[in-house]
Amino acid sequence: MYKILIADSLDPAGLVKLRESGAEVHEVTAEEKPRLPEILADYDALVVRSSTQVTAELMRAGKRLKVVGRAGIGVDNVDVAAATELGILVVNAPTANLVSATEHTFALLFALARKVPFADASMKAGKWDRKITGLELQDKTIGIIGFGRIGQKVAARARAFDMKVLAFDPFLDANAARRLEVELVSLEDLLRRSDVLTFHTPLTEQTRNLLNRERIATMKKGALVINVGRGGVVDEAALLEALESGHLGGAALDVFAEEPPKDLTLIRHPKVVATPHLGAQTREAQERISTETADMLLAALSGSLAVAAVNLPFRAAGPKVAPYMELGETLGRMAAQLLDAGPQRLQVDLWGVEEGMHTPVTMAVLMGVLATFLRNDMVNYVNAERLAASRHIAVVRSVHTEESDYPNLVGVTLSGGDRTVELGGTLFGERDPRVVRFGGFRFEFHPEGNLLFVENQDVPGVVGKVGTLLADNGINIADIHLARTGRVGPGGEREALAVLRLDQEMPEELLGKLIEIGVVRSAHRVDLTKR
Repeated sequence: MYKILIADSLDPAGLVKLRESGAEVHEVTAEEKPRLPEILADYDALVVRSSTQVTAELMRAGKRLKVVGRAGIGVDNVDVAAATELGILVVNAPTANLVSATEHTFALLFALARKVPFADASMKAGKWDRKITGLELQDKTIGIIGFGRIGQKVAARARAFDMKVLAFDPFLDANAARRLEVELVSLEDLLRRSDVLTFHTPLTEQTRNLLNRERIATMKKGALVINVGRGGVVDEAALLEALESGHLGGAALDVFAEEPPKDLTLIRHPKVVATPHLGAQTREAQERISTETADMLLAALSGSLAVAAVNLPFRAAGPKVAPYMELGETLGRMAAQLLDAGPQRLQVDLWGVEEGMHTPVTMAVLMGVLATFLRNDMVNYVNAERLAASRHIAVVRSVHTEESDYPNLVGVTLSGGDRTVELGGTLFGERDPRVVRFGGFRFEFHPEGNLLFVENQDVPGVVGKVGTLLADNGINIADIHLARTGRVGPGGEREALAVLRLDQEMPEELLGKLIEIGVVRSAHRVDLTKR
């Protein structure tokens, strides 16, 4: 049973899901908050909103910690790099507040363009000032910085108001922009042409103070700035200067570099509409954030490959990718057990495997190798690359366009010491794994259970002698697969291989007795009973 710690308030809908899963769930009280590192030591997962800072120090205190769930889109308060270093998966709720953030963008834009807060304040002061004059959105140009899912929804609604849409996003290609009916331009061009500027980008070192004094100077006189994205992407001091000078017509802000802000000078400016980070604060969004975070957390804890984790080195694996990853991990585990040495180089060869699967499958093989070699259940898709690099294990991937013996084939070559192991596997019907190659041998068997690999001279009686030895030691053979190569040994005999699936675990001392048979050149056991 998993233990999940809730450090910040969460909508009850998500808590119900977590508890119905059978997990033990504890909500941290205000009195317990100072002891959070001490409490976390006994938990498998941590859930936070925006108030709890998930630092490297806090995560190190979580000795059992496997997953951090950020209930929301942004992960600014989570040290993702440290989580990756520690092999901790970071999941969030990437789609839960898309609509609420989009609608709040337009709530602020309309409030600013039509001066709704100022008119409301005037009315409440007993005035009837019909000289308050706003702006229409029709035929205005809106520049969207960050054209992800929220940016795209903003664009769709802007077009409904007959606005012209420009977008800047270094990760969006021109073909995708055309499909989304948006003009993709440089940042400089977008700033120069926009009447309204809106931000929907994460806060990174590259986006911090993205809108600075120099860039504001290139904008249209009277342009409006909207930020419902992330505090810190706008240089607030430069924004205040531009408002006071009259260069900008106004700003609507839901997020700030410091939250809550201590200096209220910008917020109190008459050309500013401000809200206290309310982009996700709708009843519907809060419930979706809670349930989506719960779903992601439980999937991550169960080992699902379909989790859209923030720090995975590849996109979430869907139902089509998962069987290939399971095959890759199995091949990696087998190769590491057959190597009998520390791995120094891993090569993954792919035939007939779709491009989107290349990285996930390669990472799956690597994870299988490392988890076996290190005997460490903390090896996962998050930290596998770092662990390989720290141990100077070279990882190479080769994609082949020529046809192989099978429609799809994953080849694994693992080297270490003076030994190299070569394996090949495929999927039948895109779901059923088979090992089809071992060195120069060709055969087909299902990789599961306790396996015994016996390389021997192709002479009569070998299988019988092996079977007798196993039987004398109480080990039953479930099935056996035989293969031989065309290579001829020094005595004129051919090389042969037997792969036996055993009902019982093979004791280490029996391997030596197999070699004593004389015609057996090598014997290796492979345990695929547990991951």
